[in-house]
Amino acid sequence: MCRPDHFDVTYEINPWMDVNRATDRQRAVDQWEVLYRTYLDWGHTVDLIDPLPGLPDMVYAANGATVVDGIVYSARFRFPERAPEGPAYEQWFAGSGFTTHTAAEVNEGEGDILMVGDVLLGGSGFRTDPAAHAELARVTGREVVTLELVDPRFYHLDTAIAVLDSDPAHPMIAYFPPAFSPASQEVLAGMFPDAVIATEADAEALGLNAVSDGRRVVVAPAAVDLAASLRERGFEPHPVDTTELLKGGGGAKCCTLEIREG
Repeated sequence: MCRPDHFDVTYEINPWMDVNRATDRQRAVDQWEVLYRTYLDWGHTVDLIDPLPGLPDMVYAANGATVVDGIVYSARFRFPERAPEGPAYEQWFAGSGFTTHTAAEVNEGEGDILMVGDVLLGGSGFRTDPAAHAELARVTGREVVTLELVDPRFYHLDTAIAVLDSDPAHPMIAYFPPAFSPASQEVLAGMFPDAVIATEADAEALGLNAVSDGRRVVVAPAAVDLAASLRERGFEPHPVDTTELLKGGGGAKCCTLEIREG
């Protein structure tokens, strides 16, 4: 995770961002602290990377890389405003003893790459080039399933899909079908016939930008339909307010890069 000490909206690269809307940095920090403490209270280990001046979106750590079996596939951002974040995160991982692979193809880390069971789901359509999915498959030796996003509100895969349980024996996701092309909707329906289907209200609250440890799920407080569906499936929803960080287009998952060491 990366504390939002420099958080601001000074440019517009997604539909959630509005440079004319005021941001409250202290409120963003306070909300981030609640999320951070939630993970610690649950017994998880959280490593912190130092925020860098001039990179207000560095708080969205999930975009910084993808880590599978201890291999770090670096981010290569589409927009120049975020380009320095990729090397910053890769340098942190290299300094922490990880094997890193510098991406040749445009990708935005876990923003568009989600691991469910033994399979990686790769988003495309707005930020990540499908060629990155092929590169990631070569690097990790794992299958990568390409999914096309078609609604600009859900410009990253982690705004349209939440991984609820990544156990290969019973992988489970929640998702918003209209965020995807018809062909990708068919793929998802075939792969996850028992998935939780989010409502538009859930999706518009960025409720699918959630984080699950397989039982407990951090969700946006406004995603009330999703929270109810999670309870019905035996999960424990834990609302955490990230509305200030939503002004930059991110929620709990955007702020959380999962480290899979194999």
